[in-house]
Amino acid sequence: MDEKNQKYSDNSSTALGSTNANQQSLIHIAVIGSGTMGSGIAQVASTAGCVVKLFDLNQDALAKSKNALEVTLSKLVEKAKIDTAEKSRIQSNISYVSSIKDLADSDLVLEAIVENLEVKRKVFSELEELVSKNTILASNTSSLSIASIAASCKNPDRVIGIHFFNPAPLMQLVEVIPAVQTSDLVLEKVVQIISDWKKVVAVAKDTPGFIVNRVARSYYSESIRIYEEGIADLVTIDWALKTIGGFRMGPFELMDFIGHDVNYTVTETVFNAFYFDPKFKPSFTQKRLVEAGFLGKKTGRGFYDYNLEMPKPKEDNELAKSIFERVVVMLINEAADTLFLNIASAKDIDNAMTKGVNYPKGLLEWADELGINWCVEKLDALYNEYHEDRYRCSPILRRMAKAGSRFLN
Repeated sequence: MDEKNQKYSDNSSTALGSTNANQQSLIHIAVIGSGTMGSGIAQVASTAGCVVKLFDLNQDALAKSKNALEVTLSKLVEKAKIDTAEKSRIQSNISYVSSIKDLADSDLVLEAIVENLEVKRKVFSELEELVSKNTILASNTSSLSIASIAASCKNPDRVIGIHFFNPAPLMQLVEVIPAVQTSDLVLEKVVQIISDWKKVVAVAKDTPGFIVNRVARSYYSESIRIYEEGIADLVTIDWALKTIGGFRMGPFELMDFIGHDVNYTVTETVFNAFYFDPKFKPSFTQKRLVEAGFLGKKTGRGFYDYNLEMPKPKEDNELAKSIFERVVVMLINEAADTLFLNIASAKDIDNAMTKGVNYPKGLLEWADELGINWCVEKLDALYNEYHEDRYRCSPILRRMAKAGSRFLN
């Protein structure tokens, strides 16, 4: 065993050192932040049998979280998904605390607060003074550097990213992101814990956007480009990707649902973090919506005006196919590049997109079906037309086309 893992072996008989499903009830989990995400994570952990403390300085927020869980579990009882005994068990596993000192006995602390690096660093630095040397400290950040968060700690090898998707109780995927400082043993333990919570784990390198928020950018950005060029209107693009591609929501519907303040910020963050790589360039069209306060469904207007009757698409199958092909090949290209740069395995990339954002199939599987040669030819045609670096073909696609190979066997 290497030196950085030695400290964790000293307490291997504790709950955290032995994380099989029968011992989940022994694990003490703390969740910081009682918003939608933090409350959802607390529900997941308590359902799995963990002892959970949900921490928030705001007492009203804690009360709201407790009431929301009551409503959620009551609905599950009504639908016969759980019985009243199970409801009581889940509720009894969670305590709601407003003093951070109450988290001192935690085996795993998972932070789910505002996406602000300095705020997170301050919280982690404070936590380290309270908890045991064996406590794992995790962030639910969707795009911030885990290495930078870990650097705020004296023992950064205990810090890791655990990124849930909203709503946490329903979404199957959890991205697990070790920083360059993270102990291999901490990674192993976290993967085991999250797997015991009946989630699908995708391990990702600590790069901007991890897997999902990196790869999915093309679904939005290329659709906006098609719209900006006047090739099709919003509703036709949405219709095309749902009808031909099988996506549950079209890109403009989805951006309106997520909220442009959130979606645009993630795009801008990824673009800046990748040193202004044109593949991730944000759109002025979306920026203007944010500036106008047209944030989507929550404000009544985004790409669509929800006070008006929804427009009808132009149901042109040839146009729909061309829209689908252009968007899907850009998604495939980014998924391929994610594999090429060793951000994640092929299996984890496809799992991330199907389990994390409900894509109808894995993008690498889609590449195999459409044909690697077809992908290369399509991307080259786009590059030759636009001469923009955003359309550059991933080297792994060219190599595979030359070798006649596939992503999946």
